[in-house]
Amino acid sequence: MFEAEERQWWYAGQRAVAFALLEPGLRPPRGLRLLDAGCGTGFNLVALARFGRATGIDLSAEAIRFCRERGVRVAQGGLLALPFAAASFDVVTSFDVIYHDWVRDDRAAVSELARVLRPGGLLLVRVPALEALRGAHDAEVLTRRRYTRGELTQLVRDAGLALVRSSYCNSLLFPLLFARRTLDRLLAREGSDVGFLPAPLERLFLGAMALEAWCLRRGLSFPLGASVVALARKPG
Repeated sequence: MFEAEERQWWYAGQRAVAFALLEPGLRPPRGLRLLDAGCGTGFNLVALARFGRATGIDLSAEAIRFCRERGVRVAQGGLLALPFAAASFDVVTSFDVIYHDWVRDDRAAVSELARVLRPGGLLLVRVPALEALRGAHDAEVLTRRRYTRGELTQLVRDAGLALVRSSYCNSLLFPLLFARRTLDRLLAREGSDVGFLPAPLERLFLGAMALEAWCLRRGLSFPLGASVVALARKPG
């Protein structure tokens, strides 16, 4: 992950999609306090830093070591008990975290993310979508569950947040991903999907994600995809 998340098509493409949803709602667009909850090895913090002071938190000591190698601001802790005061951040992001087996209560996790968000602040949550896509990668990365769009939007609403946008993403490549995951199950394949493809495929897949980001910036949403994302605002 440390080696891949800066340039590999999935990480870079998903970042473009996330920012396509997030950036239009940032008022002001600079000087903000941002939290990436479940920051992994930390490159999203590098990307978020253009909006202001970005802080990460992760439960994994190994992730913390990689974040410090990147030189980003990070603390160790879990989503169910964030070590921050209420209303500490203007923006909170959580990219592919609340689905994880280590997060035993996703409803409580989203409520905790909402607690540290200031009134008027934005929460962006992304999770893996659709149990039909469960495969070897899910076993490798300890996927507790995959979500529908309705399930994710209900989670953020139950936390007292007002939904701004939601959509499936990684949608244009959905047929390929569905075929790959189906083949994984048939062949009992093991291991993670994380890794670089041959350069022409990297460019092609990243281009597909860039096209999705372009569509989302123009208000379009996708009815199906390998991931689902929700953007919500805290009332007040």
